Parts: sequence; structure tokens; C-alpha cells
Amino acid sequence: MRGPAWPVGALLLGYPVWWALGFGGLAVVVLAVPMAVILWRRRPIRVPRGFGLWLLLLAGYGLSALMLSESPPGTYGELGAGRIVGYAMRLALYVSLLVLVLYLGNLTDRELPQLTLVRMLGVLFVVTVAGGLLGVLAPGFSFTSPVELLLPDWIGGNPFVQNLVHPTAAQTQKVLGYASPRPEAPFEWANAWGSNVSVLLVWFVVGWWVYGGRARRAAAVALVALAAVPVVYSLNRGLWIGLGLSALYVVLRVGGRARLALCGAAVAGALVFALSPLAALVGQRLDNPHSNDIRAFTVTATIKAAAHSPVIGYGNTRNALGNHRTITTGKTAWCSGCGHPPLGSDGQLWLLVITQGFTGAALYVSFFVGAIRRHWSDRSPVGLAGVLVMALVLLYMLVYDGLVTPLILYLISFALLWRNSS
Repeated sequence: MRGPAWPVGALLLGYPVWWALGFGGLAVVVLAVPMAVILWRRRPIRVPRGFGLWLLLLAGYGLSALMLSESPPGTYGELGAGRIVGYAMRLALYVSLLVLVLYLGNLTDRELPQLTLVRMLGVLFVVTVAGGLLGVLAPGFSFTSPVELLLPDWIGGNPFVQNLVHPTAAQTQKVLGYASPRPEAPFEWANAWGSNVSVLLVWFVVGWWVYGGRARRAAAVALVALAAVPVVYSLNRGLWIGLGLSALYVVLRVGGRARLALCGAAVAGALVFALSPLAALVGQRLDNPHSNDIRAFTVTATIKAAAHSPVIGYGNTRNALGNHRTITTGKTAWCSGCGHPPLGSDGQLWLLVITQGFTGAALYVSFFVGAIRRHWSDRSPVGLAGVLVMALVLLYMLVYDGLVTPLILYLISFALLWRNSS
């Protein structure tokens, strides 16, 4: 892309390259630098309504650094390189997202048309479906990225960093009681893939169906049908719930012939799915809800720990003593199922509770609830889609960590709503 919109194109259209290089979602940190320079030269800078809440969230995260060396009751671990690196990466991401939103909102429609931005998200949806199919067909695919080769061991060996810089097609987990792959390419985790594919699907439908011609619409139907394969194989119940609520939202908010057509398409799709082999896999997943116990333990431990620093949190996650099965910490020869789940690992809301206290969690919720309230009356395709994504954020914050790529897509969707109201 030419002109000042090039960093946006480099982020969204160039994302597969960033992933292969080992940057992945951290590409936004790199591209935030030229965005900030261009913004500075274009002063005065326009700011969206409600953005003060994000600034307060960012300021609160800065204050939370004061608690990095502390460990609340029920946790263990000392201040080390891993904790500091994790904090610094999250801080860089939050600042970069602030720059990204302001940058998108200050570009004119001539410099970056709304439909162009929406269709770039649609292209990323196609890439995501391709990555999901790769995870299904070649789950063992992975390689060492250039960034991974350059990082010193004390950084690259950190599990959080390793997930970001080491490209893999799928995560192999025993969700069904036996080892099974869950697609994650081209993102950092299988849950990130689930969150991202649902958000990108919303914008794909707007750009390729609502504003598409015959050829684009035909391609959209084929791609959405193809996406059903990795969506089911992801074994991602949060994603399935999100897709169901998205369909309900659209049916309730559109009227006339569009509603009838949607209901007909939904019924036809449900029948085709029920008769396909994918239905049996969904049934297996619903019959194996063992992760519920893990989530319940981690969430409860997170809330208890955060109660000892309710205003500014602890700056980063902590490791819980024991797990949902035992008080033993870590795996042993006689207890291979023992472990120490990181607090806040089961949803962005819980991550904020431990890292920034209940204050940070409240600011995050208020930011997205405010966006829904302000733009609810916008019944344009972009307005309806943007409000839906804001609602999905509030759902996914209970089950998905928003770092790294999910937050990027959430904030781009917020910027689309802001641009649409200007």
C-alpha cells in the first residue's frame, strides 16, 4: 500500500511473513514506531470518546510494576528475568495498541477507506482458515524462526516468549482423553486461533458478502464452509459459543428478508453439519469437560491472590501452589498430573485481575461496554459488525487470554467503529 496507510497494510496483509519471521503479533510493536512518528507530524491528534479509560488502564499497568517482586499467599516464585520480560512485553503491546487506534482514527477515508480496512481483515481470515487447515492436516509442522535464533537463551527459553516466536501449526493436547491436535497457525495459541477466527469471520462477511459481487460472495460461501473443518477440530467450546451468539445477534438486529434468509441458511447449515462426520467430534468434546475443573481452580486462586493487591495487582502472572487435583507443586515421578497453572491464564479478565487488580479489570470492561453503548444505534454493516465484536470481547474475556493477536483485532474493530461515526 502507498501513502500513510502502509503500516496498516504491512501489519494485516503482511502478517504471515511476520509470523514466519517469529514476530507474529509483536509486529504491531515494530510498526507502532513509524505510526507514532507519522502521528506526531500530523498534530493535532484526534482521540475517540471513551479512550481515557484505555489511558487509565495503561497508567495502572505502569503502577503495577511496583508489585513485581511480591508474591501473594498461595503462590510461589521470585522476581526474575521471565517475570520482567513478560511485564515488558505486555507493556509494549498496550502502548502499541494505543498508537494503532489513534493512527487508524486519524487517517482520512481517502488515505485508508473503511472497506479497504475491512477487506484486509477478510484477507487475514483467509490466512487464518489456511493455518487452521494446516493444523488439521499437518499438526506436527513447526520450524525455528529467525527471531528465535537471534534471541539469547534466557529470553527465548521463557515459555511465554517461546509461544510467540516459534511458529507451529497446532497444539497437541489430551482434550478428548487422548492426544489430539488443535489448530493454532498463524497465531500464538490454539485459543488465540479460536478467538481470532470468529472476529475475522465477522469482518470477512461484511467485506466479502455484504459489499461483495457475485464472484466474491460465491468465494465467501466456499471459504466459510471450509472454515468449519478447523473450527470443529479446534475443540474450542468458547469459539462455538461465540459463533452461536453471533448468529443470534445478527438474526435479532437485522429485519425483513435478510432475517428470513439468515434463518434459512442457518437451518440448512445445521442440517448439513449434523449429517457430517464433524458432528461426532463435537459430541466427543462436549462429553469431555475435564478442563472445567482446571479453570475453576485457576480462576478461584487468581481472585484470592488479587484480593491482597486489589487496586494495582501484581504486574504479571504468578504460579499457584498445587492444582485442582493436589496440593503438590510441579510434576513428580509419582504425580505426572501435578502442576502449577499460571494465574490469569484462563481469560483476559482474570489476567487483568492478577496483573492490574480489580481496578484494571473494571476499566477494561468499561472501555468495551462504553463502545457498545455509544455505537448501538449505528445500524450500518460496519456499525453492526463492530458492536458484535465488542460483545464478543466481553464473552471471550472470561475464557481467552487477549494477548497478543486477539487484542490487536479487538482494538482495530474499535477503531473501525470510531471511524464509522466520524
